[in-house]
Amino acid sequence: MKIDAHQHFWQYHPVRDAWINQEMAVIQRDFLPTDLQPLLTRNGLDGCVVVQSDQSEAENEFQLANAAQHSFIKGVVGWVDLQAENVTERLSYYRQFEKLKGFRHVLQGEANRALMLTPDFRRGIAALEPLNFTYDLLIFPDQLAYSQELVAAFPNQRFVLDHIAKPDIKAQQIEQWAADLEALAAHENVWCKVSGMVTEARWQAWQSCDFRPYLDTVFEAFGTSRVMFGSDWPVCEVAGGYDAVVQLAQEYLAGFSTHEQALFWGDTAAAFYSL
Repeated sequence: MKIDAHQHFWQYHPVRDAWINQEMAVIQRDFLPTDLQPLLTRNGLDGCVVVQSDQSEAENEFQLANAAQHSFIKGVVGWVDLQAENVTERLSYYRQFEKLKGFRHVLQGEANRALMLTPDFRRGIAALEPLNFTYDLLIFPDQLAYSQELVAAFPNQRFVLDHIAKPDIKAQQIEQWAADLEALAAHENVWCKVSGMVTEARWQAWQSCDFRPYLDTVFEAFGTSRVMFGSDWPVCEVAGGYDAVVQLAQEYLAGFSTHEQALFWGDTAAAFYSL
């Protein structure tokens, strides 16, 4: 089973989705399952994992409704207030939804860069593993060190790093990111999504060679058994589109074994998210 482990659906709202600025005008519209399905089919993918883009429980309802209507949506990564006193109650409620696999918080946008280490946030993370929920780490490179401390504190919790932590590919900054990524990858309860890279490069001028040093670092750090493909569609539309992202990954993986490619294109995601 070939899986896109990271994509989004939304009904565009200019206030709620203010992060989609004028430079990203191409994605200032609705993106729904019927828009994605032909892209998956054209690229030989069997299904996807949809990840939250709005921090509300209404987002969970929207994505779970999409998943109920479309069998190719294999999993949902939702949102709950991990800092809430009733977080265990809310997580217990969501166990009834088979396709809800895990949760995410937009840590990259928080003024407190170490929010993930606060007692309230850690209490929320502690509530995930007993209920078999995963956690997606959405961070910038300056938060990698905090993430190391977080994942070390919860060795039985499954974490996955989104977008390889968004290094500044445009400026070819790699040394500190690589060192911090390798330290995070040393924790065997952390996986990594090869996703979101094209939007960190020169949007309309990137070349596949721009990404090779970053991909080399990811695969050397995590190995081939803890890395999975994600398109970050429709965000990737600002910097090349779905087909280009798939082709970029295909070119890099061309020299890998059949087994290693199967892991990357779906088996690892299926195991991580229990699809």
